[in-house]
Amino acid sequence: MTDTPIAMTIAGSDSGGGAGIQADLKTFSALGVYGCSTIAALTAQNTRAVTGIFPVPPDFVRAQMDAVFSDIAVGAVKIGMLGDAALIRAVRDGLLAHQPAWIVLDPVMVAKSGDALLAREAVSALVEDLLPLAHVITPNLPEAAALLDRPDAIADPDAMVEAAKALLDLGPRAVVLKGGHLAGQDSSDLLLTAEGSTWLPGRRINTANTHGTGCTLSSAIAAGLAKGETLDDAVKSAKAYIANAIAAADRLSVGHGHGPVHHFHAYWAEAGK
Repeated sequence: MTDTPIAMTIAGSDSGGGAGIQADLKTFSALGVYGCSTIAALTAQNTRAVTGIFPVPPDFVRAQMDAVFSDIAVGAVKIGMLGDAALIRAVRDGLLAHQPAWIVLDPVMVAKSGDALLAREAVSALVEDLLPLAHVITPNLPEAAALLDRPDAIADPDAMVEAAKALLDLGPRAVVLKGGHLAGQDSSDLLLTAEGSTWLPGRRINTANTHGTGCTLSSAIAAGLAKGETLDDAVKSAKAYIANAIAAADRLSVGHGHGPVHHFHAYWAEAGK
């Protein structure tokens, strides 16, 4: 019997099903990885707005992590929404105790609807407590500016390179800086490590259904790493997966706001959906 690739998501639950824990588990499944989870927050959320957030007590977040790690061979961990500094510290302590082989951190701060998902005062805890533990971080451009405490937007590829280098100096082993907020049709991402940089070309796909894109990309990277792919291959395959999921998003009809990407585009297409 071969080993089953397993990934864990530590994130918030999206009651609308398009982002957070739900998007992560869908991504793991679509990419052939068994998914387990630690739920750090509950949200009352749909495609239009986040109307409520209920943080899970930090000690129970740690209890979930301990339960999974004590029994299941987790190959990679993806971290998403944590919400506040106490939750960040609980996750930090769990990671230090269990030492997973791969940690992918998506520094979730704002929902697609514009609603805040991370307390402003918790950003420093994220930078100090989790970035140094991460093997890969996957910020978008506004998140990168917030992590670096920069008031000016990161608005062009040259600024992306400079920002990625500054993020790498904060401790992670690799940075995937997402270019989806660039002006125009360019939506290229940048992978930066101590060994060098790689541009991941992309063109903007004209759809309003982009809810969960960041969660999906980071969990796809974690899935690739759990399957034993190299970092470069995991990032490239994740970029292709999210591009196809966005391109197929309009085949779904979910909600009246920013609908989800199509996590199962490859499988539902076979059924004519």
